[in-house]
Amino acid sequence: MPYEVILVSVAVVLLFSLLLLLLNRYKKCPADKILVIYGNVGTNKDGTTRPARCIHGGAAFIWPVVQAHEFLDLTPLSISVDLKNALSKQNIRIDVPSRFTVGISTESGIMQNAAERLLGLKMVEVQELAKDIIFGQLRLVIATMDIEEINTDRDKFLEAVSRNVETELRKIGLRLINVNVTDINDESGYIVALGREAAAKAINDAKKSVAERDREGSIGEANARRDQRISVAAADSAAIEGENTAKMQIAASSAQLREKQAEALKIAVSAEKIQEAQAQEASYAAQQIAEVARALKEKATLEADVIVDTEIKKRRMELEAEADAEQTRRRARGDADAIFARMEAEARGTQEILTRQADGLSRIVAAAGGDPSSALRLMLADKMEELIRIQVDAIKNIKFDKITVWDGGAGGQNGQTGTAGFLSGLMKSLPPMNELFGMAGMQLPEFLGKSAEAAAPVSAAAPEGAAQA
Repeated sequence: MPYEVILVSVAVVLLFSLLLLLLNRYKKCPADKILVIYGNVGTNKDGTTRPARCIHGGAAFIWPVVQAHEFLDLTPLSISVDLKNALSKQNIRIDVPSRFTVGISTESGIMQNAAERLLGLKMVEVQELAKDIIFGQLRLVIATMDIEEINTDRDKFLEAVSRNVETELRKIGLRLINVNVTDINDESGYIVALGREAAAKAINDAKKSVAERDREGSIGEANARRDQRISVAAADSAAIEGENTAKMQIAASSAQLREKQAEALKIAVSAEKIQEAQAQEASYAAQQIAEVARALKEKATLEADVIVDTEIKKRRMELEAEADAEQTRRRARGDADAIFARMEAEARGTQEILTRQADGLSRIVAAAGGDPSSALRLMLADKMEELIRIQVDAIKNIKFDKITVWDGGAGGQNGQTGTAGFLSGLMKSLPPMNELFGMAGMQLPEFLGKSAEAAAPVSAAAPEGAAQA
């Protein structure tokens, strides 16, 4: 059993390898190449052995061992041929720079030549081989032609070059695609002289042609003016005659027209007067009826306007009165509500202030041990700084533009100088604190001092007692 499996596997591998080999030997030819099959490719019709078989497009099977293949590239070759000192038929040497474009031909017989002579060569080698052939044929063509033919009849020259070069290139499997001769020069200046001669001849011919055309133009212009004057005069004469005939016909036609217009106008005026009279009569009757109807309408309109206007005014006055009354009631109600709300808010604020003040005073008295005098001392001690500041601020902002003091330095009353007396009097001009409290119906505590009047009897009685003692 394992031996049979091995045989089957080997057979499958061999078949697969054979299939790959067959597929690999089937070659397709691209459009830009020629497939050349060489080896045992058969015989020709005459019984000779065929050296190769060429295929352009399609595909072919290459038998292994007995056949091989290569490709010929169909890419065109551009060959620059700078031919110098080529001898012409007149023994004048010329330079013919040109460019030839060649490529491998795809014709059946010529492809066979390419396979026999170009297979295995590089493109550079093919280009050099074609260049040598072109040089030889170009010299041959120039040697059989005159310079005038080469220079003037360029098509004939190119046709001869193409024919000779094409014949020789076909022998090696190439074909001529294009020929471009850029310029032709010679050392002797013969071509330049021919060009100058041709140019001068062309210029002279042009001048002669221009003079002839000018002469023909002048003659034609004079003839045209003569014909124009004759034609204009004849046309003017015919036009005047036609105008006069037309004027006579117009005058006769105008007279008939006026006559007919007068008759028509007479009939029209009579009919118009009759129609106007009838129309006025009908208009008077219609106007009378319309006046009566208008009077009745105006009377009814006037009565309706008076009644409606009175009703409208009455209703407007009632609505305005009701609106004013309603507005007054709303305004009075709003003012009363606003006053009540404001007074209630003020009362609540005042009550809250007084309540807070009473609560604060009660706490101060409680803090002073229930003694109102001690509580008053505490409040005065707390406000003392503010009271003194108020007294100082009374003269703080007094501005003196200028103060001049003459002080001789001598002591005044109580040993004070004049300047000191001025400042002391200025400070005494402020109301004392005891008087401020007295004006407010209050009395300072005894620890803040007494007034001078209250302290004077005590001071005066003391010496007396001392004397009695």
